[in-house]
Amino acid sequence: MNRLRAILVLLVVPFLTIAASVAVLIGRGLLRIPVVKIQAVPRFWGRLISGWSGVQVRVEGLKLLDRSKPYIFVANHQSQFDIFVLDGFFPMDFRWLAKKELFRLPFFGWAMLLAGSIPVDRSHGRQALKSLDEAAKRIAAGASVIIFPEGTRSPDGMLQPFKAGGMQLAIKSGVELVPMAISGTHEVLPKGKILARPGKVVIRLGMPVDSRDYSTKEKQALAELLHDRVAFLLRKGN
Repeated sequence: MNRLRAILVLLVVPFLTIAASVAVLIGRGLLRIPVVKIQAVPRFWGRLISGWSGVQVRVEGLKLLDRSKPYIFVANHQSQFDIFVLDGFFPMDFRWLAKKELFRLPFFGWAMLLAGSIPVDRSHGRQALKSLDEAAKRIAAGASVIIFPEGTRSPDGMLQPFKAGGMQLAIKSGVELVPMAISGTHEVLPKGKILARPGKVVIRLGMPVDSRDYSTKEKQALAELLHDRVAFLLRKGN
């Protein structure tokens, strides 16, 4: 029964994603719905996919945060399913950082842009630095974001080393970083698999870290600190 359900979800997700993208395009482009309110669409999208997949999600540590402030949430990346559970169940208002190439995709990319996602140039050189500066300004102006400093999904669910690029963004924006540990998504959908399994997922938050205490020369030290904080939160759940 679980396998049949997973196959049905796999078949339906592309159509649901297109429908959600069209809803954002109409809501933002024609009806002029504010960016904050249009987040109801990806939230419904994430909750629906998680529910159909038999995945239950719990969030811990929200009391540590000031809802009126922007943050950079620094998360481990266990699975593609991280996107669904964060969109669907993480109650803070946040935006995604995404490589600029994604915004060229018909419907989905256009919807990401209208929903407030922030494009980043991952190449090297002047354009990459410019995109980083622009992203930092957006965050400093009040847009919380979630980053995956491992750079890619963990192949075995274990925490990988953190890259320092996201720390440079935090230092430039001057906002606090929040360690975020996601547990359970690797069991739901390991890297390389396409059929999700039912399971329980916990999103656990730690104490914010003030990026203003660090210079750009110390970005690697900041990355290691956040790595250790996320590792502690992951062990806390075991």
